[in-house]
Amino acid sequence: MNLAYRLQAFVSLGKFLKENPKRYDSMLTKVYQHNPWFTIENQKLALSSVIDFFLNEQKLNEWVDLYPSLKEANKPKEVGLILAGNIPLVGFHDFLCVLISGNIALVKCSDKDPYLLPLIAEFLIELAPGFKNYIHFIERLVDYDVVIATGSNNSSRYFKHYFSSKPHIIRKNRQAVAILNGNESPEDLMNLGKDIFTYFGLGCRNVSKIYVPQQYNFTLLLDQLHSFKEIILHNSYKNNFDYQSAIWLLNKVPHFMTGSVLVTEEKSISSKIATLHYEYYASLTQLNEDLMQSLDEIQCVVGMEQLPDMNVIPFGQAQTPTLSEYADGVDTLSFLVGLSFNSSTQI
Repeated sequence: MNLAYRLQAFVSLGKFLKENPKRYDSMLTKVYQHNPWFTIENQKLALSSVIDFFLNEQKLNEWVDLYPSLKEANKPKEVGLILAGNIPLVGFHDFLCVLISGNIALVKCSDKDPYLLPLIAEFLIELAPGFKNYIHFIERLVDYDVVIATGSNNSSRYFKHYFSSKPHIIRKNRQAVAILNGNESPEDLMNLGKDIFTYFGLGCRNVSKIYVPQQYNFTLLLDQLHSFKEIILHNSYKNNFDYQSAIWLLNKVPHFMTGSVLVTEEKSISSKIATLHYEYYASLTQLNEDLMQSLDEIQCVVGMEQLPDMNVIPFGQAQTPTLSEYADGVDTLSFLVGLSFNSSTQI
């Protein structure tokens, strides 16, 4: 399979998923029954993001053009993928990188998300049979050449030790943060709400903490966040909301409460489900320095303010990363391309 074949296969997959929702409707129900956090609405949102941002022909071509050596023929490597299961299809980008680079994917799905990606892989093989021997879903990773593993902070330490003898990318917990300046419009704050609440805040790109200027007036922000109050109708989310509310009341933790989230001043970037942290900043210069000290905890930054040392994306775009926005800032495709071994044959 040359690069053109691989690219066209994924373009065809995007069109197929967009035009044939009936082929996977029943699977969405099965997934929801298996994991109630994966609502049918959120699964459709994840699929839509994959189709629009990862399987768009123009975007795919522009992405691979950044890696000229992809056109060279190399002996495929067996790449073990240990996927997270915090949001639907969270491992699709890694899956795409492995196959676009001409390597073999040995996929260990999370117990929380064991059905969607295998079904999509079936569709891909149906459209491009050449991938049949390049995709394997496994229960245990035994024989492999390379590893890309995503997990918690605790599991990442285990992964680093266990896979130390092989080329690897090991990821741990990260979150998104937002910078507010007090001049945001209601639309800006509604988009921030999407960054906070999409997928119930379970994604590594969900905003878990906001930075606000001194004397910030929370009224407009809390009003807009209250607009997402229907999230409390989800039983598991409501249980977390009620539990955290009770704990904070018992411990007399000062906080704001809306119908959707509990908000408190806290240094920690990572927040629990149904909660949001905030911290005041005196200047953007100082905030930039503080964030640079916490780079290993931050997946992305959203807001209208630009920082000298960090890329800041607009409100509402945290959960729609481009092909070149890699998890943990590690260029996965470059890593895989760098594993090339025999570049004598041109495609």
